[in-house]
Amino acid sequence: MAVRTATTTGWLLRGEDGRLTAYAAAPGGIVRWTEMRPGGPWTGPQRFEVPGLEPYLSIARSAEGYVSLVGVRRRAHEDGRAETDVVYATQFQTGRALTTWRSIGTPYGQDWERADQIGAPTAVADRVGLHIYFRNAGRGVSGRRTDARGIWGPWLDLHGSRVLDTGAAGVSADGRVELLASTADSVLRWRQEQPGGPMKRVPDTAAKTQPAAFTCAPADEGRISHFWRAGADGVLHVQHPAAPDPEAPDTAGSPAPVALTSLGTDGTGPVAVLRTTLDGQECTVLAQRSASGLPALAAYAAQDEPAADASWSETGEECVGAPALALDAEGRVVAAVIAPDGGLRVARQRTDARGLALGAWERV
Repeated sequence: MAVRTATTTGWLLRGEDGRLTAYAAAPGGIVRWTEMRPGGPWTGPQRFEVPGLEPYLSIARSAEGYVSLVGVRRRAHEDGRAETDVVYATQFQTGRALTTWRSIGTPYGQDWERADQIGAPTAVADRVGLHIYFRNAGRGVSGRRTDARGIWGPWLDLHGSRVLDTGAAGVSADGRVELLASTADSVLRWRQEQPGGPMKRVPDTAAKTQPAAFTCAPADEGRISHFWRAGADGVLHVQHPAAPDPEAPDTAGSPAPVALTSLGTDGTGPVAVLRTTLDGQECTVLAQRSASGLPALAAYAAQDEPAADASWSETGEECVGAPALALDAEGRVVAAVIAPDGGLRVARQRTDARGLALGAWERV
């Protein structure tokens, strides 16, 4: 069976009670760490066995605070074939048990050979329900979404071609989903023109990118920024939708122009993105796994977007996968990474220093 090497950044989340939870995929299951009280000590890792689950998770949090964990499950049968399906579980409250893992199957029914060719899933939750998308056997994009009652709709073929592997999705402040996927020489993009509406293709962006290194994050005025790595050198880039021009002719339904900017420095995997206020100014905070293997952070004023050649600072110890960012119950930036030994490492923003200064890293 194939093993996915994709990784995501949204694995550190704050619950309605203010406690943080960290999730990580492990062979045949997942592990979870949870704060015992907001800002306090942690409990875990708590392991949940999910036989056949590949070591990859995509995580989506709904407006109600429900956390959906989505992955691919492969189970060997006596005849040598591997049954592949997309599965998900939900956590309704911080620290509580997960629901039973449920299958949404694949678009291919009992055709296990084609099902075995799907890519790692991308999950996102809008105001209506949960969306799950992935590269299909024809190297396009397929997916399903739930309605307001939580009932899964039919399989959707979003088309596209030559898609490499897992993409990324995000939700704008006004509730519209956008989805990215990569080919060898372009970035494919879909978006909802209206919250809850159908996903529609918009023009591609010509770019040679690294697969499985995408992030979508809300920007100003209901827009979404897209982050990816250049295929040749791993340098991080951000694609910001240009601000609307009030004197421009009406182009309702047409994609907005975009600005593509280098954020300097090379690294691996997707970048974690967080909006917060630093020294009274709204800022964008980024965290990535640098080329040295150490986590690295940068911050810039949101009004300066797109910010060219952000200033990065390495910190902590070597990590695997992608870092995660969240705000704790006191509004402090929290950075988290998974160490090579599988342990959780966490650092919090210092309140006695200006800007983004992290305290000592804690081994959980």
